[in-house]
Amino acid sequence: MKFLLSTLKISINDKIYLKDPESSDLGKRIIEHSIKLIDKIGFDSFTFKKLGALIGSNESSIYRYFDSKHKLLLYLASWYWAWLEYQLVFSTTNMNDSKLKLEKAIDILTQTIEADSTFEHIDEVTLNRVVINEYSKSYLTKEVDIENKEGYFSIYKRLLNRLHDMIIEVDPSYKFPHSLSSTIVEGALHQHFLKDHFKSLTDCDHKTQPSDYFKHLVFNALNTTPND
Repeated sequence: MKFLLSTLKISINDKIYLKDPESSDLGKRIIEHSIKLIDKIGFDSFTFKKLGALIGSNESSIYRYFDSKHKLLLYLASWYWAWLEYQLVFSTTNMNDSKLKLEKAIDILTQTIEADSTFEHIDEVTLNRVVINEYSKSYLTKEVDIENKEGYFSIYKRLLNRLHDMIIEVDPSYKFPHSLSSTIVEGALHQHFLKDHFKSLTDCDHKTQPSDYFKHLVFNALNTTPND
């Protein structure tokens, strides 16, 4: 799968950026170090001025790629969801057993992220922490409906729709496949957050992973069991 991923370019809605950051060394450094800086100080404290100082570039040069830090966060989140989508597609495309396919999908979408050397300028482990801690800030805005119409969340929605299709493949009679799909993906972020910060509010820990919880939840909701 790593070889296949290495031959692909993750495509992001070009309305999110002014200049494709993948098109230049500076753009890639903006992405690489914005992930590290947001992880270190948080999105609220993050500014292009601080990022510019970190990468040794003028603040104005960053504005040639993104017109706001909100757009940059949208880009990072979109990249993350597209990266997960590629993993999902490549890992399940030749699986004929619908239950095994759904189980594999849940593993991929709720897992603890491990390092992936495919994209040298992006640390997926760090980006995962950024998404867990900051993703909701990309859509909890007054502009969310406008941005949704512009397709800013299309990759995220496409990922959830793939999961939706796998759910109804297992149980076509299930009444809430869209709700269950979004619960798995959003809930996984929340459970990882709780596991790291509010340990008394979750049963997930170093032994019990969010993937264990969500497989139990999903297959009980579908009134079936994995691999039965």
